[in-house]
Amino acid sequence: MIIAETPRLRIRHLIADDAAFTCRLLNEPSFIENIADRGVRTEQDAVQYLVDGPVRSYRQHGYGLFLVESSTDAVALGFCGLLFREHLQETDIGFAFLPEFWGQGYAFEAASAVMHFGYSQLNLPRIVGLVSAGNIASIKVLTRLGLQFEKMVAMLPSNESVQLYA
Repeated sequence: MIIAETPRLRIRHLIADDAAFTCRLLNEPSFIENIADRGVRTEQDAVQYLVDGPVRSYRQHGYGLFLVESSTDAVALGFCGLLFREHLQETDIGFAFLPEFWGQGYAFEAASAVMHFGYSQLNLPRIVGLVSAGNIASIKVLTRLGLQFEKMVAMLPSNESVQLYA
């Protein structure tokens, strides 16, 4: 299901056929360093991750992580989506792209479209951004989206402190 399109991007629900791409993205050193090691090592692990994560979130909340692909050739570029953070009672805009697609404006373009979807289609009252203090590129995207640093929060279960932008 397509949730948003821009001149360059198509943003859609993740499906089991996206397992190979999911496995690749989740094992990128930058993903593990800046987001988390999800323990996904095989395509079968990735299918389970998709079922337990994004697909479950679509059913529970009406949103989750989405696949971002090129609108011209359907090449998968990354993820962008909305994640409900139970322990914070907040909806977080999240994004991750393969390194070869960094620096081309895709994260901002996708996040803008996903936030518009969240506000206009889902009527979300607030969308925040959670980011590690050292993740300068993501902080730049969040501030370009109009979000500003609000406070430090703990991420469960690790209890690692991250910055919350709103």
